[in-house]
Amino acid sequence: MATEHPAKARAPHRRPFQVATGVLGDLMFTTGVLLALLVAYSLWWTDVTVARHTGVAAEHLRQRWSAAAPAAPPTGTADTAVPPRFEADDGIGFLHVPAMGVGYQVLIKIGTGEDTLAEGVAGAYTNPYSSAMPWEPQGNFALAAHRDGHGAKFHDLDVLKPGDPLVVETRDRWYVYRVDATLPKTSKHDTGVIAPVPTGSPYTVPGRYITLTTCTPVYTSLYRMAVWGSLVREQPVDPDRTPPPELRKEDPSNG
Repeated sequence: MATEHPAKARAPHRRPFQVATGVLGDLMFTTGVLLALLVAYSLWWTDVTVARHTGVAAEHLRQRWSAAAPAAPPTGTADTAVPPRFEADDGIGFLHVPAMGVGYQVLIKIGTGEDTLAEGVAGAYTNPYSSAMPWEPQGNFALAAHRDGHGAKFHDLDVLKPGDPLVVETRDRWYVYRVDATLPKTSKHDTGVIAPVPTGSPYTVPGRYITLTTCTPVYTSLYRMAVWGSLVREQPVDPDRTPPPELRKEDPSNG
């Protein structure tokens, strides 16, 4: 008499529902892995491409500065030359933040639209408040930049603490600010943080301020964080573009 093969006897019978569930689970896992890889690749690739683009844009701006006629010699602490006017997407200068790395700088442009920030720059707000330029007698120079992807220029913004220097470089002058306060998290709809006298900041009267904003936590856009600083001093750019002491300290070769 024929007997059933032992392996066949032990093989469990899988119902159609169990088979479908297993296949669906495999598909979901594979899809999740592919999406994670796609996100990681997208963030990395945008950083690579943006670094190339902003490097070229920064070099072009410095070349324009070199080709331009020298500014009139400043008298006292104020510029005697007529302040420059900028249009949307114009390059203003560079933001230097020693606490965010040796040689850290980011190109500053007008505007915070997605197309502008995707270039890997710090954008000066034009809405709902129009940023005051550093050379203006009072106001808030408010900037935004991506924290992840597209250069991730403000990825390490959370390392800043009161007392840290922030330096804005323009064609003719250096503007040195000091961090006074930080706001780790607020609503992304909280526009008061970039007001002329920022809401929640330690400031109560008009002055010459700077505000840096970006998304938080990392890899999300759920909230916003802000860093506030006030102008300490300004100084003219010499022919050699010698940086102020706050930036020379970050380079060991400069003592």
